[in-house]
Amino acid sequence: MRKTTYALAIATLLASSAASLAEDTKIGVLMDITGPIASFIPPLQNAANLAVKHVNDNGGLLDGQAVAVYGDTTGSSQGAVDAAGKLINVENVPIIMGALMSGTTIAAAEAAAIPAGVVQISPTATAPAMTDINDNDLLYRIVPSDNFQGKVLADMVLEEGINKVAVTYVNNDYGVGIGSTFVAAFKAAGGEVVAEVKHEEKKNSYRSELATLSKAGGDALVVIAYAGDSGSKIVKQSIEGGLFTKFIGTDGLRDEALIADIGAEALSTSFFSAPTSPDDNPNQAMLHEAYTAEYNEPADKPFVDQTYDATFMTLLAVEAAGSADRTKMAQALRAIASAPGEKVGPGEWAKAKALLAEGKDIDYDGAGGSYDFDEAGDVAGAIGKFVVDGDVYKQIKIYQ
Repeated sequence: MRKTTYALAIATLLASSAASLAEDTKIGVLMDITGPIASFIPPLQNAANLAVKHVNDNGGLLDGQAVAVYGDTTGSSQGAVDAAGKLINVENVPIIMGALMSGTTIAAAEAAAIPAGVVQISPTATAPAMTDINDNDLLYRIVPSDNFQGKVLADMVLEEGINKVAVTYVNNDYGVGIGSTFVAAFKAAGGEVVAEVKHEEKKNSYRSELATLSKAGGDALVVIAYAGDSGSKIVKQSIEGGLFTKFIGTDGLRDEALIADIGAEALSTSFFSAPTSPDDNPNQAMLHEAYTAEYNEPADKPFVDQTYDATFMTLLAVEAAGSADRTKMAQALRAIASAPGEKVGPGEWAKAKALLAEGKDIDYDGAGGSYDFDEAGDVAGAIGKFVVDGDVYKQIKIYQ
């Protein structure tokens, strides 16, 4: 009896020692927590944290737990470089989820992540310029390029019977990318752009730009900017000056802060485009149910699906690589995102971990759709049309 008790004690001690030696694995989460899209961030942090929780509650990452280490870009290029540099050089993360804005994503990639050989996957950056960056297969995104969204927006406008528009877009990677694509597509389809003005960020007044735009006529004003910066100011000053009453925006303007600032009634004839999940995607319902149960709030906020998916995919890549070796992340990320492989959805960490342990391939299909990366790290996708419905946005159509 004593020998048996002694053996059990030794086994328990060894198991406890092995558990104590298991190391947690960090992943970087680079977000624009402060700055022009700060109002977007709380549900996106919830989405990222939920992905990490799903991992830790269902077997953990590698032989330990997953730890999300956040970096705040402050919504600026230099802030993005500094935050990414800290994640890479101080926290030693093997992979980064983020950033969110196109400008901060590109800045972090070019100055920090690519030189250090660290994979970066953005859930929201849409600038066409990302496609042509010489990134050594390190920069990815899971939303379609604005080359697609700009063309879809042109279709939306013409379908509304609007043939003449004035256009203003913010002078950054995001605004110039989608603005120029929209203008070219709208003209090619027979629409008339009566005036086009590129505006700067962080100004208190856009009345001179609006005067130029309104003099040219136009049935609506297309505003491509972030609501937390120039976008909301332009809409408000347009209404105050009696210059425009109908506004057309993209994902940067599909911000509930705009509704709070302007009022639903004043936006009743306006509409907006934004990346979305494909129609009838059961994985979206799966995530939304889990999100609502965890946070007691609806999950139908901009980019919740994509942020969860991108975070879950970084964790899957680490598990598939079998270590936190940075040099293995790109190949592992492509492997878990693409066919062939057994399908894995949001929250199905235990299933994925077991399959990977058996040496089997997996193919993650997320709440935002499937993510088959092309050579540039881009994906196809879907764009939704949204209108204001009370104090939120309601999706009324999907373009694929």
